[in-house]
Amino acid sequence: MTAPLFSPSLIPVSIQSQLPSGYKVRPLERTDYGLGFLDVLRVLTTVGDISEEAWTERYDWMAEHSSEYFIVCVEDDSGKVVGVGSLVVERKFLRNLAACGHIEDIAVASEQQGKKLGLLIIQTLDAIAQAVGCYKAILDCSEKNRPFYEKCGYKLAGIQMARYYDGSTPKDAPKEST
Repeated sequence: MTAPLFSPSLIPVSIQSQLPSGYKVRPLERTDYGLGFLDVLRVLTTVGDISEEAWTERYDWMAEHSSEYFIVCVEDDSGKVVGVGSLVVERKFLRNLAACGHIEDIAVASEQQGKKLGLLIIQTLDAIAQAVGCYKAILDCSEKNRPFYEKCGYKLAGIQMARYYDGSTPKDAPKEST
């Protein structure tokens, strides 16, 4: 086992007890490149062809910023990564130098869906956000995923806007009308 991206003590024991037998939630580790992390992300969108060298470089950069990046993995009983989620902590000037958590990249392997792993990932990231002092956590989602996030306790709080600089759009983005 390699050093985790952040302290595992930030993950509540109560979350671990809700997982299926043999599963665990843990911080991202450098070795997760070979355990299916990127394959799980492919459930969401295009990941690209990321070499292990590039993965390690990005992991090391995030580890240097470990008070900002909290990426969790759900591991099944065989040690394979089957669920992932990220919390990025933004340090603000508002609200007396508050911190805001941005929840991103929630994904569960297709064959693992229906086990409430996504809910447990959200609950884990919420607990971490609170533990590191965030005054709120926000996330963006597609309209089709809105009911799931509402079940997780999130409420509609605005409208998401995006500009993609490489000309691409997410696979579920609405088409522009002319």
